[in-house]
Amino acid sequence: LKAAFKHEEAFRQEVYVLPVILILALWLAQTGLEFALLFGSYWLILIAELINSGIEAVVDRIGLEKHPLSGQAKDIGSAIVMLAMVLTIVTWISVIVFR
Repeated sequence: LKAAFKHEEAFRQEVYVLPVILILALWLAQTGLEFALLFGSYWLILIAELINSGIEAVVDRIGLEKHPLSGQAKDIGSAIVMLAMVLTIVTWISVIVFR
């Protein structure tokens, strides 16, 4: 976590948003389950960002030359983060709209 925070700008930004998400989740959630869905879905973004950062670090460690598999690995890592963000958005909308 320390290395990700020190070296990964996207992870830092997501950590900085975490207190806002916590406050909003506490304010919006009417049950413990709703809070877990709202706050937990955001934690998945942090987890996905850590996975993505790990993939990128390994690919960069192996070599900086262009290779299709390196690009594919980095794209898939980014897709993991994107899907986590989509899941978070859908979860927040669902909890707010379908009460």
